[in-house]
Amino acid sequence: MKESIVYFVPLLGLLGLLVMFIKYQWVSKQDAGEAKMQELASYIADGAIAFLKAEWKVLSYFVVIVGLLLAYSGTLTEHSSPLIAVAFVIGAVSSAIAGYIGMKIATKANVRTTQAARTSLAKALSVSFTGGTVMGLGVAGLAVFGLGGLFIVLLKIFGVVVVDSGEMKTAIEVLTGFSLGAESIALFARVGGGIYTKAADVGADLVGKVEAGIPEDDVRNPATIADNVGDNVGDVAGMGADLFGSYVATILATIVLGQEIKAVDNFDGFSPILLPMLIAGIGIVFSIVGTWFVKVKKEMDSVQTALNLGNWTSVILTAIAAIGLAKWMLPETMSWVNPERGADFTQNGVIGAIILGLIVGMLMSIITEYYTAMGKRPVMSIVRQSSTGHATNIIGGLSVGMESTVLPIIVLAIGIYGSYELAGLYGVAIAATGMMATTAMQLAIDAFGPIADNAGGIAEMSHLPEEVRGRTDNLDAVGNTTAATGKGFAIASAALTSLALFAAFVGISGIKSIDIYKANVLAGLFIGGMIPFIFSSLAIAAVGRAAMAMVEEVRRQFREIPGIMEYKAKPEYEKCVAISTQASIKEMVAPGLIALITPVVIGFIFGPEVLGGLLAGVTVSGVLMGIFQSNAGGAWDNAKKSFEKGVDINGQTYFKGSEPHKAAVTGDTVGDPFKDTSGPSMNILIKLMSIVALIIAPHIAQPQIPEVNTETDTIEIVETPVDQAPTPEAVNAE
Repeated sequence: MKESIVYFVPLLGLLGLLVMFIKYQWVSKQDAGEAKMQELASYIADGAIAFLKAEWKVLSYFVVIVGLLLAYSGTLTEHSSPLIAVAFVIGAVSSAIAGYIGMKIATKANVRTTQAARTSLAKALSVSFTGGTVMGLGVAGLAVFGLGGLFIVLLKIFGVVVVDSGEMKTAIEVLTGFSLGAESIALFARVGGGIYTKAADVGADLVGKVEAGIPEDDVRNPATIADNVGDNVGDVAGMGADLFGSYVATILATIVLGQEIKAVDNFDGFSPILLPMLIAGIGIVFSIVGTWFVKVKKEMDSVQTALNLGNWTSVILTAIAAIGLAKWMLPETMSWVNPERGADFTQNGVIGAIILGLIVGMLMSIITEYYTAMGKRPVMSIVRQSSTGHATNIIGGLSVGMESTVLPIIVLAIGIYGSYELAGLYGVAIAATGMMATTAMQLAIDAFGPIADNAGGIAEMSHLPEEVRGRTDNLDAVGNTTAATGKGFAIASAALTSLALFAAFVGISGIKSIDIYKANVLAGLFIGGMIPFIFSSLAIAAVGRAAMAMVEEVRRQFREIPGIMEYKAKPEYEKCVAISTQASIKEMVAPGLIALITPVVIGFIFGPEVLGGLLAGVTVSGVLMGIFQSNAGGAWDNAKKSFEKGVDINGQTYFKGSEPHKAAVTGDTVGDPFKDTSGPSMNILIKLMSIVALIIAPHIAQPQIPEVNTETDTIEIVETPVDQAPTPEAVNAE
């Protein structure tokens, strides 16, 4: 039975890729509009591809070096294999392809959405959301196909017959290489793309909107093409690689824990391992079904309601199917191979954990929407504080961001505790799998936002009628909220996944507990808590430096190229694109190396228990920083957008260009690197460090020291920390 059902996993991934291809073709056939629109779209597409090529060139060196190191490490321990390097390269390439798919469709769908907006809101939503669907299905399809296919190949190579075997441990370690490759590329893509997009955005805002008094997407603004390119490289390619890595890491964490479970079933004991892959696969199917419900009929219909309907449909159907799968596959009771892992748990406990994971994911999205949506109390509080100046706007945004951590952390805490009570550590991992099951739908909703943003930019630059820009602005405003909810969803999944990876690390490294009474472990905890702060500092500072260069270049062009403001001269868009590209490639290296090198240094110098303390600090601090920064940035952004429609403050209505609006622009500029660079990178940071720790765990594991049992005069093999191991003389004396 195991041999037959495992083949369904890559087949479900192929189904997602097939539907993706069909939808890609549909978008490509839509009307791309007049020549001017197509020219502007080509600038954006060329800039986006130029960035990807430059990024891939740098990352190719990284992949080769790390691949060689992994191949060597695969020869050093009993359950290692040089094939981990092959899996790493496959994961890295798959992650890069996921980003490319999103980039390619977004740069096709943007101008077609603009043209569709000349007809109706319904048509514009159809084109932009279908573009997002291509991205979602591409990412989920690649992840499930790649992971499932590699799993089958490894089972054949190592001849795995039973779950609790050395061959299975080797196969799982090789599979971890796939996740490492995916997360590594995701981190660089997310940080590099975030630096690119925000450098351009800040430059376009500060000089174009604030100093020159022209719209952000005005064709006279030299940074406007770079800004629109940035929407694709950061919010599309970066997010695609990000959720690809998250998706893979979540499934992997559940597989790693699943192979430690004794299950008497019809699948040779493999049901806890196969279940997360099959849940991910059926999630693709019901995400496709959910996309059918995302549509509006009238101009006044709510786009957010349409997206919510599609999302809820996919979540509910996936939950029903996951319950059916668990009842069919899992035995009534299961236990851990190592009893110290926890108590026995039941089939119903696993089902409860899956449902709890889905509920946590939806609650995180709802809470994030509340804190970042236009018209809600948090955003309106920032709007009101904008009336008294720039400083109070900043204070308001910081306050909202900090407040927004409370409810999500409570929900996460309940989710972690509840899923553990239901099915132990496996319950925590399978809850994360349930949450991530509808990634295709979540990413479709997320990716449509940047497409709509680009569509509005093209409409502005092409001087299309006001109603066209009105429709694209409608989509863009909703897109800002969905982008924020997507980041909340991602950070929630990262917290659960990191805990599962952490549990897997503890098992492989041979430590029984992490004792914070020990000074070195407590020191590791503090170091871990600090890392998200220095990581964020480097990312935000990089945006600041790149933005300064962008501001100087835009000012130079306004000063030295006469006729720009009168539409008589064309700005040098390519120079602004080059500044963002060069800055992002250069500045993404340092934050990425921190995530990759720190666990290795701490683990090999101080041992697994101190590394465990480090991971705990990174996870807690990173989750809080991610929620705070993403929500503060999203709230600032929609506070600024509120003025574009007009807002009432103390009986007076303020519009775009007013003093309160200028204060809101400042807040939005501060929030840009929060929400699009450092904030969303936190979820990759905490997962990547956990995966690196998992990779090195066999190499730093506590040795098994012989301990004499004086009652029976026998020697028992027990796991004893090195610093507590008896000397040979002491053993002989006894």
